[in-house]
Amino acid sequence: MYNGGKIIIGIIIFVGLVTFPLWSNMGKIEVKPDPKTDTAEIMKLPENERVCVEATTFMKKEHMQLLNDWRDWVVRDGETIYVNATGKEYTMSLQKTCMKCHSNKTKFCDVCHNYADVKPYCWDCHIAPKEKEI
Repeated sequence: MYNGGKIIIGIIIFVGLVTFPLWSNMGKIEVKPDPKTDTAEIMKLPENERVCVEATTFMKKEHMQLLNDWRDWVVRDGETIYVNATGKEYTMSLQKTCMKCHSNKTKFCDVCHNYADVKPYCWDCHIAPKEKEI
C-alpha cells in the first residue's frame, strides 16, 4: 500500500469531524428553561383574564405556527379577530395581545429561544418591547 499513511490520516480526520458534536459538548449540561407565567404584569390582570389565547401545552408546541397564521390572516386576509378552542375572541396582535402579559422579552421569549438556538424574526418588523423593571 503506497498511500496507507494518507488513508489512515484521512480516516482519523473524518472520524474526528463526524464525532465533534458529541465530544465538544461532553460535560456541558443546560437546564431546560421554565418561563414563569405569574409575572407582575399578569398578576395585575383580573383573575378571569389570566388566560392565554390557547392552552399552555398548545402554546409551548405551536406558538410559532400560531403567530405565523396570525400574520398571514391579518396581513393577507384582513382578519383581526382570533377565536380560540373555547370560543373566546382575541385581537390578533403580537404587541397588543401577547406582549400585554409576556412583557419581559428577555426573561420570557429569549430564554427559550436561546436554549433552543432559534432566531425568530418577529422583531424584524415589530418594535421590540421596552423591558419593564420588576
